Amino acid sequence: MRGLIVHDQEIQEIQYLLKREMDEILFELRDDRFNQIVKTAMEERYQILFKLFTKVASSHRECAHYILPIRKRQKKG
Repeated sequence: MRGLIVHDQEIQEIQYLLKREMDEILFELRDDRFNQIVKTAMEERYQILFKLFTKVASSHRECAHYILPIRKRQKKG
């Protein structure tokens, strides 16, 4: 476990950066040009960013907006 002391303005900046990155990943996940392997890696990165965001978010409602929707994975065969 590690600790971090930050000011309110720094928390707001961290929130902004995390939201921006998560929004970008959500946008790219809708792009059909990416194959499933790339999308899986993007989802894993999103989950890490989301966990960080839950630690600095100002409300549960704000976190709920960024919950990754469950996608039905296409089965081969």
